[in-house]
Amino acid sequence: MRDPIQLVSTAGTGYSYVTSKNKRTMAGKLEMVKFDPIARKHVLFVEKKISKG
Repeated sequence: MRDPIQLVSTAGTGYSYVTSKNKRTMAGKLEMVKFDPIARKHVLFVEKKISKG
């Protein structure tokens, strides 16, 4: 039921978090403000699917 996703930084640093989400309760794309240690500030992270392969 829970699918793994990757949260990629919009700051362009290439940093990402890996988490999972329940597609039944959260149908849209996930966006969160989290800390980017490369940019050393809080930035917006957007959902990207993890490729299987």
